[in-house]
Amino acid sequence: MKIAYSWLQEYLDIQVSPKDLGEKIERSSVEVDSVTRPSDGLKKIVVGKIMSMEPHPDSDHLQVCQVDVGDDDLSQIVCGAPNVATDKKVIVALPGSRIGGNVKIKRSKMRGVVSNGMICALDEIGFSKDVVPKEWADGIYFLPDDAKIGEPVFPYLGMDDYLIDVDVTPNRGDMLSVYGVARDLGAIYAQTPKLNHPHVEEVGTAASDKVSIEADEDLAPIYKMRIVENVKIQPSPRWLQIKLWNAGVRPINNVVDVTNYILLKYGQPLHAFDYNKVSGSTIKARYAQKGEKLTTLDEAEHDLNEKDIVIADDQKPIALAGVMGGLNSEIDDQTTTVAIESAVFTPTLIRKTAQRQNLHTDASQRFERGVNRGGVEEAADAAAQMMHELAGGDVLKGIVTGSSYDVKPVVVNITLSRINHILGTDLSLDQVKAIFKQLGFGVTLDGEKYTVTVPTSRWDIHIPADLVEEVARIYGYDKIPSTLPSGPTTVGALTERQKLMRDSRHVLESLGLNQAISYALTTDAKAKQFMMRESAETHLSWPMTADHTTLRMNMISGLLDDVAYNNARRVKDVALYEQGRVFYKDSEDEVRPSEHEHIAGAVSGQLVVDPLKNAKHNAIDFYQLKGIVEKYLNNLAIKGDIEFIATDKYPEMHPGRTADIFIHGHYVGFIGQVHPSVAEAYKINQTYVFELDLDALIEMPKDMNQFEPISKYPSITRDVALLVDKSVTNAQVLAQIHKRGGAYLKSVHLFDIYDGKNLPGGKQSLAYTLTYQNPNATLTDDEVNQAFEKVQKTLVSELGAEIR
Repeated sequence: MKIAYSWLQEYLDIQVSPKDLGEKIERSSVEVDSVTRPSDGLKKIVVGKIMSMEPHPDSDHLQVCQVDVGDDDLSQIVCGAPNVATDKKVIVALPGSRIGGNVKIKRSKMRGVVSNGMICALDEIGFSKDVVPKEWADGIYFLPDDAKIGEPVFPYLGMDDYLIDVDVTPNRGDMLSVYGVARDLGAIYAQTPKLNHPHVEEVGTAASDKVSIEADEDLAPIYKMRIVENVKIQPSPRWLQIKLWNAGVRPINNVVDVTNYILLKYGQPLHAFDYNKVSGSTIKARYAQKGEKLTTLDEAEHDLNEKDIVIADDQKPIALAGVMGGLNSEIDDQTTTVAIESAVFTPTLIRKTAQRQNLHTDASQRFERGVNRGGVEEAADAAAQMMHELAGGDVLKGIVTGSSYDVKPVVVNITLSRINHILGTDLSLDQVKAIFKQLGFGVTLDGEKYTVTVPTSRWDIHIPADLVEEVARIYGYDKIPSTLPSGPTTVGALTERQKLMRDSRHVLESLGLNQAISYALTTDAKAKQFMMRESAETHLSWPMTADHTTLRMNMISGLLDDVAYNNARRVKDVALYEQGRVFYKDSEDEVRPSEHEHIAGAVSGQLVVDPLKNAKHNAIDFYQLKGIVEKYLNNLAIKGDIEFIATDKYPEMHPGRTADIFIHGHYVGFIGQVHPSVAEAYKINQTYVFELDLDALIEMPKDMNQFEPISKYPSITRDVALLVDKSVTNAQVLAQIHKRGGAYLKSVHLFDIYDGKNLPGGKQSLAYTLTYQNPNATLTDDEVNQAFEKVQKTLVSELGAEIR
């Protein structure tokens, strides 16, 4: 929210510069995004008066104007604005001036006619198009008649004022108003703000004779309305327009501008209805009904939800409560009777309505954070009186109330010792009491116990901790002493689980994968991909975006998004892993899902990029990734044999290049190639992935002592080539070799596979190297031969192999 420095000066005697004031607000209250002056960067823009004009000789829309800019001679300026007129005072950018966007204006010719500068519209000197009043949106701006020719235009447009842009946190909704900021600065500088309060001039007719209100207290705890008749719609006075556009609000007319002015001043959202467009005499605050629609003031049509709050007449909704009014009851040039709504709506309902309808406004922002419930009536009175003064309206007697309750100040008790203990200060009774009084709180003292009465304008204060915070910030955070904590210290250490999780990351990084961190929230479709177990989805009640609606049940989909991001930027070689949690629910009825630690990887392109090799032929394949997974599991020192069993149960995986992973018969994950159709949907190249249940791996027994001394005795190798059926797997062969290989069999290596011509149908040739070594003595050929013969016999008898 932008607040003009001069507006604050109306209520406080401020003796500090705007930038120092902004710094003080940031150090004591809320963050300040910027302190700026709209005229900064602009120069040589002055008041000019159009003395005469004539049509351009070579154009049907340009006018050649003679303009008095305070010099001895008139300046000739060519202007194409449709509303240019003589005897009007206008904004003139002289030659050599700088206007909006840092554009430099030079003396030039327009279709052969000299133009000494430029007659400017508001948006051309830096105003946002969103705040330019409609009457000036398509033409130049006319300055007031009392503007002095030749002087800078900035004071006449409020551009010489400083604007303090405060970024208000959700708990300080009171700071979303000029009065709220003034009260806070009054506390900081020990001043009492000179706030004015309205005195309403009413006429004899009672407002209750014109309108009645029905309001559900659960939806609108407070709902009040004033009626103003015989208003004359016209542009607002310049002082009001300046206040609005400096705050980023577009002036509309003298009725709508009053409601926006009160919003900025009091922080209380108001809405003005054209009473003559309301059907019947009853206005209701209720839930929307099924099938109802509403076109709001921004001309967007909304399908209403049955949980949306609306303001309705006898026939239809006329406003989306607390968010935006309806186009069917807007104030226009023919409006004569205005119904002013001032209310408090339930914050959570307003927030949900604004999210559902994707319609976030200044009003909804304030209702979501809360408003001063004790100031609802005063805001309505102030608006009604301003409409009387600015629009000539007659304010009918009384306020019509649909719902209300007795709003009482909050009373909080706290002791001086508690305050000093929490803050580490040594404040006195009088110091703390003075701070409470500076804040405008009522305070009584009984010994060292304070009984603090908090006004309704500070609805964020409820408990003693809130008072401690108030004392700290008004006293000054920079004055609070810095002390080191005292007490026994302990040596920090990781748990075994934490060590293993950290080690697992190091292992994958050493194997060439880079860590990725993906969102735990994804789409419903992606959450259900690559499932390692059956589970119900966990949906967010109020997702921020359509891409983050569901808690993930796999890690791979997030990694594929990362691969897609890289592929789209011509990064073809991607090797990523991610460790994180997935979320499972056994049934839809479960309130909260269970969390499970998983680790996953995705590799696309070349794992080791070698520019001398053909990238296509050097791309990752199943066996490379399988080796990475095996090495990873071996480094975790898990006891038990690792098995890879082919499977086609994952619809998102290639059915012929996917395997389940088992350790000692326990399922721990899967590995394989992403199905081509899924890869196409993600817009990625051929990619291989794996996902492991890290919780299961952590719980499995470990062989922590893996050290094995290097033998000083030589090893002996034997090669064997087998002719076996194609149905025989490498795992079956290895199992038989290890089963009968003897005590000295150290390793087995498959070095050749052949299934081409010159072999019988349905057969394949597998060739292995067996390495034998005795760690305590030199092996003899007889010992190795005996063990090798046993292996050969077993392969023949168990697998039907033919030794070649």
